[in-house]
Amino acid sequence: MEEYAREPCPWRIVDDCGGAFTMGAIGGGIFQSIKGFRNAPVGVGHRFHSSISAVKLRGPQIGGSFAVWGGLFSTIDCGLVKIRGKEDPWNSISSGALTGAVLAARSGPVAMVGSAVMGGVLLALIEGVGIMLTRFTSTQFQNGPPQLVEDPAQLPPPPANLPAAGFGAYGQYQ
Repeated sequence: MEEYAREPCPWRIVDDCGGAFTMGAIGGGIFQSIKGFRNAPVGVGHRFHSSISAVKLRGPQIGGSFAVWGGLFSTIDCGLVKIRGKEDPWNSISSGALTGAVLAARSGPVAMVGSAVMGGVLLALIEGVGIMLTRFTSTQFQNGPPQLVEDPAQLPPPPANLPAAGFGAYGQYQ
């Protein structure tokens, strides 16, 4: 069961890369603007200028880091979908772990294992919350028990394309 429609795999990588860059640039811009404002010398002009400078300097860098993570994650996820032949939460959890390990490869095997565990746990939490929300919201839209009508005169008329009650085409009473 597919929860939502996603792009096919080659385009999903580009889509996730762009979305991750946007998320990182906006979130990093907000964070850096606050940080630049707080670290600036006292004075309205200095604080505003420092805030804008921090956003211009670090916002695109943070966005790029998010884009690398998103692109690598999607590439690994697409590879796992192709190898395993199905799309399920285990692909995302494994992709998070492998992405964490690959991005920490320059820091050595201990850092790789730590990042892999953190990536896997983070994605497991995200997938778990998504599954719980899906189950919770699906119970809100279930049909209730059928209501019996005591007076048949209150029933709506039958559709025009159905035969009237009586004997049908095969001689059986309908």
